[in-house]
Amino acid sequence: MSHSDIQPYFDTYNQLLGAVEGLSQEQLSWKEAPASWSVTEVLTHLADHSLVISFRIRDILAGTTVRLPAFNQDAWVSGQKANDGAAADNLTIFHQLLRYNSLLFERLNDEDWQKTGINAKGDTVSITNIIQGFTKHVNNHLSQIDRIKRSYASANQREVSSS
Repeated sequence: MSHSDIQPYFDTYNQLLGAVEGLSQEQLSWKEAPASWSVTEVLTHLADHSLVISFRIRDILAGTTVRLPAFNQDAWVSGQKANDGAAADNLTIFHQLLRYNSLLFERLNDEDWQKTGINAKGDTVSITNIIQGFTKHVNNHLSQIDRIKRSYASANQREVSSS
C-alpha cells in the first residue's frame, strides 16, 4: 500500500475535527431519540473501532488463525456511558491510535500489507482491506454527524418557533 493510498486513513482525524468544530457541549451530547447516538457517542464508537482494527491488524501480522473479533458497537457505547464522556477525549484517543498505527505502517513491506485474516463474517480480509474499510466507515459516520447536526438545528428551530 502506498503512502497516497493510506493518506485518506490519516485524513480521517482532520475530517472529524472539522465536523465537530464550534459545537457546544449541548450539541455534542444531544440525541434526537433515546436510541439514537449523539455526536459524542459517534466519536466514542470511532475511537473504539480504531482500537479494534488496531488489534485486528496486529493479530494478522502475528499470523493468527482464529477469526478476527467483532464487537457490539451499541453495547460498547451504552456500556461505557459514552455520552457522559468528553468528545475531545475521544478525538485525542482516535488521533493517538492513528499515530500509533502510522508507526507500524512505516515498518510494513508490500507482503505485510497483503497478509490476511478471517473476519467475524468469515470473509478473508487483508490489512489493506481493513484500512480501506475503516476509512469508509469513518466517512459514513461523518455523514451521520452531519445528520445529527441538522436534526439538532431543526429541533431547536421548531422549539424557537413554538415559543
